[in-house]
Amino acid sequence: MKITQVEAIPFAIPYRKPLRFASGEVHAAEHVLVRVHTDDGIVGVAEAPPRPFTYGETQAGIVAVIDSIFAPQLVGLSLLDRETAHARLGRTVGNPTAKSAIDMAMWDALGRTLDVSVTELLGGFTDRMRVSHMLGFDEPAAMLAEAEKMRDNYGITTFKVKVGRRPVFLDTAVVRALREGLGDSVELYVDGNRGWTAAESARAMKEMADLDLLFAEELCPADDVLGRRWLVQQLDVPFIADESAVSPADVTREILGGSATAVSIKTARTGFTRSQRTHHLAEGLGLEVVMGNQIDGQLGSLCSVAFGAAYSLTSRRAGELSNFLDMSDDLLAEPLRISDGELTVRPGAGLGAELDPDKLRHYRQDS
Repeated sequence: MKITQVEAIPFAIPYRKPLRFASGEVHAAEHVLVRVHTDDGIVGVAEAPPRPFTYGETQAGIVAVIDSIFAPQLVGLSLLDRETAHARLGRTVGNPTAKSAIDMAMWDALGRTLDVSVTELLGGFTDRMRVSHMLGFDEPAAMLAEAEKMRDNYGITTFKVKVGRRPVFLDTAVVRALREGLGDSVELYVDGNRGWTAAESARAMKEMADLDLLFAEELCPADDVLGRRWLVQQLDVPFIADESAVSPADVTREILGGSATAVSIKTARTGFTRSQRTHHLAEGLGLEVVMGNQIDGQLGSLCSVAFGAAYSLTSRRAGELSNFLDMSDDLLAEPLRISDGELTVRPGAGLGAELDPDKLRHYRQDS
């Protein structure tokens, strides 16, 4: 079970339409496929989605740091040496999605070696999750039409609505249109990606007080320490820390400091090993947890559902697992399918992911 090679392969797949939000927009999935090879002939896979406007990583940077720093540190380790691998990766600051993809590919390789699914290795609570779909900036009618399509075609009844524009009415009008158009049977929550001030956030939440929102997420910057505490104290819904709470230490500071009351776990930025730690911390503190989405492709979404389904706490709420539907294609040989509002864990060892070699050849950027 010794690691013999770590590959970082850049690829790009266009989106059918751009996804726009307060901190940026994405036109193509310019991701990095990570493959961990072992001396048993096993290959574990995962993907790293760079988000320069959130974590500072780029596709070229992920490839460079894996090839020049991380791979040499990991070759020769056993797949069971996860803590050693974690410590060696931790010597280099930043690069969260590069580290996470390596971690998840190691877990996938371990599951394949033992002929056990990653979900079973992690906890094995269930084999599926309800799905939440993320709606990016657009006109109210267009966002409502997309939500209706997701509900009618895939059975999705939970929607995360991107907000954070100015004036705030642009977004409160969208959320109101969604509630009025979709009715009371769907769950709605909002994510500001730090786009508003604390005062703007408070005003927006008051305007939406009658819309039965489930959560509010990152409405204003965490760096506005006093403003965010002031905002969270007056809300009557859980306030999710997302990009402000990447590590367990971040979660502890945000929660104990009164700047958040719930947490988003994204395997794309914390892998399986660090996501476990965040999950256990959240469980101990009695926090709500949502499985978030880093605008993942199908492989990344498979990682998210594998982790989310492993525990009672993470599978309790709908996970953000559907944004791969906005991509024009993917690398998996057998596409993921959302049915009756649920995404199931792939059967088989590891993540159960098999790549289409022809698609990889077509979309890779290094050849």
